[in-house]
Amino acid sequence: MSLIPSIFGGRRTNVFDPFSLDIWDPFQDFPLISGGSNAVSSGPRSELASETAAVANTRIDWKETPEAHVFKADLPGLKKEEVKVEVEEGRVLQISGERSREKEEKNDKWHRVERSSGKFLRRFRLPENAKVEQVKASLENGVLTVTVPKEEVKKPDVKAVEISG
Repeated sequence: MSLIPSIFGGRRTNVFDPFSLDIWDPFQDFPLISGGSNAVSSGPRSELASETAAVANTRIDWKETPEAHVFKADLPGLKKEEVKVEVEEGRVLQISGERSREKEEKNDKWHRVERSSGKFLRRFRLPENAKVEQVKASLENGVLTVTVPKEEVKKPDVKAVEISG
């Protein structure tokens, strides 16, 4: 398989991975500003864009070890009650949640808003060797770790045949 660097966001994507269900947002790197420099727009377009950015910017690493498939997601500031990990029919792992927006006070003057808020959702199609009934998840220090054990690969029984003659 070939890893091809992406020009969008500098992240690497494996275009040949049949298990990837990444959500690509073509507007991910566009600034969410209007008017003067660094003026944060406040309208339905900016709210939709920030929610879309929250969905697209939830970065998750997926590694395969001899024993399991391990997913890691950085979710700083979220509690385990705000995150949901599910396995849907068809072997699809879904990680979702919502990061609430900070309350605005009337006397506050915002200079910059860069942290994303809103809902996020990522889905991954698990391979056939995944034990979907034994999935475990933990959230420690803002890092969600989801472990999906793998079925042991049975080695074929090989019987030596004696050669006569």
